[in-house]
Amino acid sequence: MTDIVFTGGGSAGHVTPNIAIIDRLTGEGWRTAYIGSRDGIERALIEELRVPYYPIASGKLRRYFSWQNFTDPFRILFGVLQSLAILLRLRPKVVFSKGGFVSVPVVFAAWLCRIPVIGHESDITPGLANRLAFPFVRRICVNFDETVQYLPPGKTVVTGSPVRESLLSGDRQAGLTMFGLSGDKPVLLVFGGSLGATSINQAVRGALDALPDFDVIHVTGAGLESAELSNRPGYVQRAFIGQGFGDVLAAADVVLSRAGANSLYELLAARKPHVLVPLPLSASRGDQIDNARVFEAAGMSRVIPQEKLTPESLAEAVREVYEDRAAISAKLATFERKDAVTLITGLIKDLAVGRPG
Repeated sequence: MTDIVFTGGGSAGHVTPNIAIIDRLTGEGWRTAYIGSRDGIERALIEELRVPYYPIASGKLRRYFSWQNFTDPFRILFGVLQSLAILLRLRPKVVFSKGGFVSVPVVFAAWLCRIPVIGHESDITPGLANRLAFPFVRRICVNFDETVQYLPPGKTVVTGSPVRESLLSGDRQAGLTMFGLSGDKPVLLVFGGSLGATSINQAVRGALDALPDFDVIHVTGAGLESAELSNRPGYVQRAFIGQGFGDVLAAADVVLSRAGANSLYELLAARKPHVLVPLPLSASRGDQIDNARVFEAAGMSRVIPQEKLTPESLAEAVREVYEDRAAISAKLATFERKDAVTLITGLIKDLAVGRPG
């Protein structure tokens, strides 16, 4: 029998918070399982943990015309039926949903089975998948106080985002040693999300000549490395960094990132001066723009809109943040870093043993 079933996928941001909670609960002896998509990034990440993984069909509801809009509702319905079969077999006490479209059929199936569900919304403004799922959940955890206004107050609790302890306790020297860096220069760490970001990669490579006094660690995304720059001094690139990312983050003096809610929360929690390049409206619903706007207004983030991203604007922003890092760090120190793992596992365990959630 399984105690807690987790779901969520589509991007690493819908999976890594689940991993932090799974690590805590399995360490305490709770039995966990995961329901995700057949081919999503969540499958590889979860199977590394040796947590039982159950793939289901999933679809996506798009705001633009696509022939898949006619077929995906049937995939979602099939996903509900698959989720029902899995949940009836596992009989978990609680389902925890991190979001993404794969979570919608799981949450609905859990509601049909009268299994209590806890959901989590990372962004300032809730996404469509979570808005579809939230009527069927018992509790909604959110990262930021600003999100509460968009959700039912009786269900919503501000927990922050579950952050792996290794991200907050990294060793700077270990991060430098991993990439053969001396530490004599400030370090710029660049990552564009779990799938990489071609526009950011191009701008970073174009800005290298303007940043000769920085060492650059560039997380490019799979298949997006540059063979031409593979031996350039002061520039190291990796498709992905898993184990040891906390050490790399500790080594960084400035971070350049997309503005996905979980990446942003980790930067705020780690007190890292940073530059954000939010996904534009042409490629998203605008959630990253909303996330970045809030913390730019608070003086914690420097933002470059995608349409203004050039090698020149990138280099200028990195230099400005590095030169102003003391003031930015003081602002970051005011961000309340909640122990989200403890708060969320507490809610999960309360429901699992029958206490009011």
